[in-house]
Amino acid sequence: MLVNEEVADKTVRLAISTTKLTGRTLCRALSMYLRHCKQKKALKDDHIKGKQTVKELIGQNQGVSSLPVGETGIKDFERIAKKYGVDFAIVKDKTVTPMKYMVFFKARDADAIAQVLAEYTAKQVKKQSQNRPSILKVLKKFKELVANMPKKEHEKKKEKSR
Repeated sequence: MLVNEEVADKTVRLAISTTKLTGRTLCRALSMYLRHCKQKKALKDDHIKGKQTVKELIGQNQGVSSLPVGETGIKDFERIAKKYGVDFAIVKDKTVTPMKYMVFFKARDADAIAQVLAEYTAKQVKKQSQNRPSILKVLKKFKELVANMPKKEHEKKKEKSR
């Protein structure tokens, strides 16, 4: 019975304290909530992952390295880099006549970038070896063939039959 009396006593105290909600208790509750939010923010990792600007990448103070990448297949590179969890930034290099892209990444991600580049180059080689013609070129070729085909002429004959 002693346990039941304690539980009943605590519930009565809780009911009394909630009915006497004053400005002071409301202020205390709000300050506790704000303190909780600040602690939660402090624990949260503000690190940006994946694709980012060069300024954000350098701002992480972990050293930056770069590699040149060809003009084609940038989307493929981004997909593979995200798969491996690499932080990177892509910048166009306009000084070179055939435009190239420079990929900046953290120095500590060098091993992961090596793996990303290996997979990326394998994918590019596979694409080039297929040598599939462009669908638009094939469509244009068929349009020309259809345009050069002789058209059927319909003869109209009127016959009277009774």
